[in-house]
Amino acid sequence: MISSSSPIFSPQTNPWKTTGKRMVYDNPWIQVTEFQVVNPSGGPGIYGVVHFKNLAIGMVPLDEQGHLWLVGQYRYPLQAYSWEIPEGGGPLDVDPLLSAQRELLEETGIRATHWQLILTMHLSNSVSDEKALIYLATGLSYHDSQPEETEQLQLRKVKLEEAYEEVLQGKITDSISVAAILRLMLMKKENQLCCG
Repeated sequence: MISSSSPIFSPQTNPWKTTGKRMVYDNPWIQVTEFQVVNPSGGPGIYGVVHFKNLAIGMVPLDEQGHLWLVGQYRYPLQAYSWEIPEGGGPLDVDPLLSAQRELLEETGIRATHWQLILTMHLSNSVSDEKALIYLATGLSYHDSQPEETEQLQLRKVKLEEAYEEVLQGKITDSISVAAILRLMLMKKENQLCCG
């Protein structure tokens, strides 16, 4: 067992050495780079990193009765249908709250007067630098949705407790949605929710 006081372990020191790199793929959303490295044991190797050109942003619109909205859509990488909280991408040079407000309106037709950042995450930090921010949106009003051409969405209004049960049953598996719903249940238990 290695303790944090051991001379071979220091959380502040990078044990990897980069000896070279080459970009292997690039599009408007992601860039994939292959790094030539010396690994922590001293051996040569490669490391592929996916750089995301946008923030991942999730929003939980929660009404005064404790209902939230889930968005259903077919996820191409999984070749499966997925129920999730409203989510989207936000340019790195734009205030993420503005991106959250835009995405919520686009996907659900909902506007909110109160916004609270409840969680920051790295979604798959062994292979990517993708960062996610999750907001709680309250003080809701309802308008027409404006989905993008790549989105074929369904909406479902459910109680927070029902969404939580779907997480526990493995029916909701999207990482941002799972984390957001678990965070909200913890906030409810600790009486930190302004509604619901």
